Amino acid sequence: MPEMPSDPRLRQLDNARVLVTGGGGLVGSRIVAQLSALGAQPVVLDRFDAYPHPVRDRFGVDRHAAQVVLGDVRERATVRWLANRADFVIHAAAFADVAACTRRPDTAFAANVHGTQTVLDAVADSAVKRLVFVSSASVYGDGAPGTVPRFSEEQPLTPISVYANTKLWGEHQVRLMLPGTGTEHAIVRYFSVYGEPQVPKPGSHSWMVLWMAMSAESGLPLRLNGGGHQVRDMVHVDDIASATILALVAEEAAGRTVNIGTGKPTSVREIAEQIAAHYPGARFVETPMPEGDPRGGYADTRRASDLLGWSPTVTLADGINRYVAWLKATPDAVPDWFTQASTPAALAA
Repeated sequence: MPEMPSDPRLRQLDNARVLVTGGGGLVGSRIVAQLSALGAQPVVLDRFDAYPHPVRDRFGVDRHAAQVVLGDVRERATVRWLANRADFVIHAAAFADVAACTRRPDTAFAANVHGTQTVLDAVADSAVKRLVFVSSASVYGDGAPGTVPRFSEEQPLTPISVYANTKLWGEHQVRLMLPGTGTEHAIVRYFSVYGEPQVPKPGSHSWMVLWMAMSAESGLPLRLNGGGHQVRDMVHVDDIASATILALVAEEAAGRTVNIGTGKPTSVREIAEQIAAHYPGARFVETPMPEGDPRGGYADTRRASDLLGWSPTVTLADGINRYVAWLKATPDAVPDWFTQASTPAALAA
């Protein structure tokens, strides 16, 4: 038996069945690993097709999950069967790429709207104690030009991308459907997630730590979209996972929306410079701002502290050091298509 956690709130997860939709991705698999270490029985529902190359072994899903189901959150019978056997649900499955959602709004709708509705229908008719819905800081949109806004959970929301719009719809639907069903809910808004063993997807401009580190590792320039003046609140995947699990069990989080970030703003250019420090001779190239890419801001973290008793443990410097060390030790993590897609000619296209 695993050692009981020191936080007494987490003890209710001992032997609990926790359905994690999207549990095969970077964040989902880290949540599954932490749940397993707490003595829970995590059940994964995932299509395992988010990447053009296999990552299932790299993310370690099968090592930590009590059960892995290959399936889609839109499959009503599958989702209902799993929800009826779950004590808790973390709904992390999504078409989670700003650029890809912009190119394929139909796919974004199918995964992020239709899929979320299917999960909510199943949970509303189940004995699930609480559902945590994974949302995004992208719902905040942009602050005023020339400012570095601190985003708080109660401010008006103005999404500027297809992806953000689907996440905002999901938040509203959770609040509309679950009250009165016997299933509590909490909503977590992730800021910019990074961390090993994160790997890229073609055509994406998200996940800048991995893109820049892999570019530098491959001898390619580090791409600064829009000159790198955007601001991000970078939060390590280990911290993201621990905060999400606390949102499952913290009594005060029931019915609430909570930012998951560090509360520290960093420009994209500063992030690039920290990565470049590991690669003497690294160079930069400025490229146009992609459609839907926000100027950004940083999290107001007071609610995460007050309701979850959570604060981040991995600094950006430590997180970048960890990622670069992992990348240097795992050269096959850079896919063949990456160097072709990241050539100077491709960047200028």
